[in-house]
Amino acid sequence: MFSFKNIVDGNLSYLKKFFLFHWPLAVLTLATGAFGILMLYSVAGGSMLPWAEPQLMRFVVGFGVMAIISFIHIDFWRSLTIPLYFSSLLLLIAVMFYGEGTGAQRWIDLGFIRLQPSEIVKVTLVMALALYYSTIPILAQSRLLWLIPPVLLICIPTFLVFSQPDLGTSLLILTSGLAVMFLAGVSIWYFVLGAFAGIGLISSVFMTRGTSWQFLTDYQLGRIDVYLNPSLDPLGAGYHITQSKIALGSGGLSGRGFMQGTQSQLDFLPEKHTDFIFTTLAEEFGYFGSVGLLTIYALIVIFCLLSAAKNQDRFGALLTSGLAVMFFLFFFVNMAMVMGLAPVVGVPLPLISWGGSAMLVLLGAFGLIQSAHIHQPRN
Repeated sequence: MFSFKNIVDGNLSYLKKFFLFHWPLAVLTLATGAFGILMLYSVAGGSMLPWAEPQLMRFVVGFGVMAIISFIHIDFWRSLTIPLYFSSLLLLIAVMFYGEGTGAQRWIDLGFIRLQPSEIVKVTLVMALALYYSTIPILAQSRLLWLIPPVLLICIPTFLVFSQPDLGTSLLILTSGLAVMFLAGVSIWYFVLGAFAGIGLISSVFMTRGTSWQFLTDYQLGRIDVYLNPSLDPLGAGYHITQSKIALGSGGLSGRGFMQGTQSQLDFLPEKHTDFIFTTLAEEFGYFGSVGLLTIYALIVIFCLLSAAKNQDRFGALLTSGLAVMFFLFFFVNMAMVMGLAPVVGVPLPLISWGGSAMLVLLGAFGLIQSAHIHQPRN
């Protein structure tokens, strides 16, 4: 009979689920989290406080949550997709009235954790799009009328996050959503037309600069100016990226050694435990350490995509590949940002940077990937 227990457990015993667990992906996740705790220990001058110990506790809890999510049948998470998506939208709306933050309202203080709803909506959006494209006919996915629901699913959270204001995260949400549409098989010509429209929109944004109806804030435009020319304000808005490049270059091939970085240990590098922690890693472990972390990240994405390619369940395949793209965007944008290849935006380095919401949500996303992998159709 069809029951809640059948949805949660499926037809697999817990022992068999244990053996079907994607262990290479789990080991790589553990290795990345451990590396992050090591770096937080370093930037604190060889102390577990104030960052490494709380991060370790959150990681242990998050990894346990990941394991619980993975052992629950993917059909259960499929059935919760719509409630989770709309709940995340309500949290984004709540941020507008009850949110807190420095310069932008992005967090809700729940007492035991400061929750960032924009992190949650990244995952629930991928879930909603995967559900939508797994239920409509494949031949209909590129028809104009059928594009309206996914466009609305993407644009609503993108607008809500942008209004916080959080340009970086809103662009990540938009890009992740479009990636799922592309992976679902939507005609590439829509993306080509969208690219031309995007160029026109960007031009219009800059044309409104200095007017009473300016689209971006002066702060956001200033970040773009500094990205194009950091020397405009080397002691102000350009200070972060200037010090970041110094730290990256001083690391050389093998680095200065663990806890021996001058930029981070002498506090020249701002935000060294959050958005700019990659520069601390590069200074202390050099090119080889940076490539090592990048290799781990690449392997995580590859394993996820291989799992998605083998999954005959369309929802599970789109969910896995969509979350893999989201993870890729996380570390790609962060690394590009600290190297001066992209404007400075508030995007943490996944599983490395200090932070509660981002880590717990990302580990939850890996739990969904594991659930889709364990419970995929098998002959």
